[in-house]
Amino acid sequence: MYISEQWNDKRAADYIRSKLIKYNASCLPDQIKSSVENLNLLLKDDAGKLFGGITGTIFWAHLHVDFLWVDQSMRGKGYGSKLLRMAERLAKEKQCRLILLDTFSFQAPEFYKRHGYIEYGVVEDHPAGYSQHFFEKRLMPFK
Repeated sequence: MYISEQWNDKRAADYIRSKLIKYNASCLPDQIKSSVENLNLLLKDDAGKLFGGITGTIFWAHLHVDFLWVDQSMRGKGYGSKLLRMAERLAKEKQCRLILLDTFSFQAPEFYKRHGYIEYGVVEDHPAGYSQHFFEKRLMPFK
């Protein structure tokens, strides 16, 4: 056995990811196991130009918001809120129990707080001089 250094090897990364996902699934009861679904909501003008969107992944009865972005020219007009509310509605339709996401101090922690998200963790000085904030929003109560 030996350890080799590999940079930017997508095939190896995908293999490792699939092995961990398979292991994780073997540890969970059947009612929690579910397929993975990718969510993409896009904000476009009439010509089809992209001005924003939200991407996420639904698995284990939750939505993980990967990215929410609105073009600078469209900010402050409620589009971020509309995207987030639509993602929340779709998560509920998919019977998600909660939504998880993270953001940085220079991005949108206050935006998520205004939308009812609860901060459950902060990594200070990451990146240097800033902080990373972790949020959750429960869509169903704890059992």
